[in-house]
Amino acid sequence: MTTPQMNPPQPTAEARGAGKDTVTAPTARRRRRMATALLVPIGLLTTGLAYTLLAPGSAGAAPTGAEDVSAGRELFLANCSTCHGIDAGGRDLAPSLVGVGAAAVDFQVGTGRMPLRASGPQSPKGSKVTFSQEEIRRLAAYVASLGPGPEIPGASAVDPTLGDPSRGALIFRTNCAMCHNFAGKGGALTQGKYAPDLSDTSPTHIYEAMLTGPGSMPVFADTTLDSESKRDIIAYLDTINEAPSPGGLALGSLGPVSEGLVAWVVGLSALIGCAVWVGARSS
Repeated sequence: MTTPQMNPPQPTAEARGAGKDTVTAPTARRRRRMATALLVPIGLLTTGLAYTLLAPGSAGAAPTGAEDVSAGRELFLANCSTCHGIDAGGRDLAPSLVGVGAAAVDFQVGTGRMPLRASGPQSPKGSKVTFSQEEIRRLAAYVASLGPGPEIPGASAVDPTLGDPSRGALIFRTNCAMCHNFAGKGGALTQGKYAPDLSDTSPTHIYEAMLTGPGSMPVFADTTLDSESKRDIIAYLDTINEAPSPGGLALGSLGPVSEGLVAWVVGLSALIGCAVWVGARSS
């Protein structure tokens, strides 16, 4: 009698799937790790490209004529190269001027801070400007030709009538009042430095100071504080400089310190005077 042959049991679908997963699992894990490692640089590259294309860039060198640049170089060599170097690369305590832009020159020279008359913790505002406006423009043209940097703002950018004083007051109190005082009257800083009084500073120079950050002041580039916000700050400072003090005698607009001092001195003096008068009358 012939014995019937038994067919070997066939693996189930689940078993076949399990075996397949066991074989391909290490490969899948390696692929996932490689994909994760590639996603990071791809994401950083995409973010950098998007920021470069969408974010406002820094101002480039202003287009100027060759004659202005040449005349500005002659002025620079005669008046500035002793400290800043013939190539404007800086030396000792004088910084490099490559890339500072025309706005920095217009501010420093236009306010009389440069040429520096004496060394100190910071260059003070001069009572007299050394160069004429035409010479300042040529100096700025030469420095702007050395490398891209902030340009001198136009008339509309610094016009206080186009700004919002209320918004400017909020921005100023948030970013500037800790050094310049809430009314822009200035104040002492560390190591002999100080924040200057802004009451007699022109709108153009205020804008340029925010662009270039002279001394201890931080740079408020357009990526940090846009041009509209800068103009609002100028509008606020123009408003408080023209409007009378709502409280009467301003006392230098130095705040509660001077007000408290006056209150104590005047009040105590009045009380002592009254006490002496009463004592003299009773005796």
